[in-house]
Amino acid sequence: MQRIFKGVRTREAFLVGTTILFSASLTGCNTAASLNPAETLTQGYVLDEQALDSIPVGSSREQVLLSLGSPSTTATFDNEVFYYISEKRYRPVQFLRPKTIDRRILAVYFDGDGKVSQIANYGLQDGRVFDFISRTTPTGGKDQSFLGQLLAGAGTTPSLPTTGR
Repeated sequence: MQRIFKGVRTREAFLVGTTILFSASLTGCNTAASLNPAETLTQGYVLDEQALDSIPVGSSREQVLLSLGSPSTTATFDNEVFYYISEKRYRPVQFLRPKTIDRRILAVYFDGDGKVSQIANYGLQDGRVFDFISRTTPTGGKDQSFLGQLLAGAGTTPSLPTTGR
């Protein structure tokens, strides 16, 4: 009688083990496609080609605002350029810093009457530098860090005051 129960237990254990192994293998196959650690991040203005086609050269500033929406930023001094900025970054794994793979800057230039005079679409490969945040003008000369100033000052000896003897 004990031998019968032992055979039943062995068979049940075998079935349970096979079921767990089969379920684990199916789960591994199913999540391999859905657990891709890489991701592409898109930030900023997503350009709509139809909206861009609706603002030919000669369009008014209001028509640009209605078609494209408010710009990411405008020109600093004269407000005669609207910039629409977008950036695409790729991160192969969650914990790594994303790398910029594409940057687009759509610049809409206006003339003195507030009409579109030119539309330019700059990319990352164009090498154009836009400094939207800095409001300071760099001055000529040598910029040194605090430690550099200390070391430069250590090489000079202070002059002692002399008396009239």
